[in-house]
Amino acid sequence: MYLLGEQSAYAETLIRRLQGVPQQLLQGLEPCGAALVFEHNEDLSHVLADNQLYVIKTGVVHTLVDQRPLFYLKEGDFIGLRQGLDLPRWHYKHEDPISLIPYDRRAVFKHVYSCEERQELYNLYILGQSTLAVDALARLKQPDIHPSTGFQHFAPGEELIRQGEIAEHVFIIIEGHAEAWVDGQKVGDVSKDEIFGAMAVFTQESRTATVIATEPCTVMVIPKDQFLSLMQSNPRIANSLIESMARRIDLMNKEITMLRAQAETAPA
Repeated sequence: MYLLGEQSAYAETLIRRLQGVPQQLLQGLEPCGAALVFEHNEDLSHVLADNQLYVIKTGVVHTLVDQRPLFYLKEGDFIGLRQGLDLPRWHYKHEDPISLIPYDRRAVFKHVYSCEERQELYNLYILGQSTLAVDALARLKQPDIHPSTGFQHFAPGEELIRQGEIAEHVFIIIEGHAEAWVDGQKVGDVSKDEIFGAMAVFTQESRTATVIATEPCTVMVIPKDQFLSLMQSNPRIANSLIESMARRIDLMNKEITMLRAQAETAPA
């Protein structure tokens, strides 16, 4: 995905990272047929099968909303993720020839969700694409309306979130590293590409931990309403994220138990 017009350096970094994700997700999976070649289409979505996903092999596809250009897709990008879902269709258009590699939709998701690493990578891809789409949609609004999703930068030692705060956003570290602390004790690390802050959004309770940058961090910020809407429209992402959070909670509980045991056995 490439946004039209000017964009922030953080958006460019995210775009570069997402560009190679489809190839990583599909590694080891064979296409369901030969590459499809289209010379010209005013609305490509009408010729795409709902039971297939496609990777652009060659060419450029423009995406429009309300007949206005939003962004464009090119070699290596997925196309058709919205097909078959109860969502408004984006208008895909191309003037020059393109070729698409088809994959069976069910086979793709089975392949992705058979591997924990691919699950987390897919979560990052969907959330990243969603954020970029919101930024692009904001360009269609009035000049005084600003996108609610964006990017923030934190210096080492700064708090990304604070224990006890009300949860209004979910975060993904695009660059950098941070640590999670509970009641003054370190309970884990938060690395690049990791989603954090989602638990409090799900439970509608206050933050249970403080996250502090240990090196310069660029963070993608997703408003909770947008995040919850995405979870509802794609249960696979929700299930994968819940599994990931459960693993993290288990690790944090073990860390806290160990710290308490050390405190109890320490000499007075």
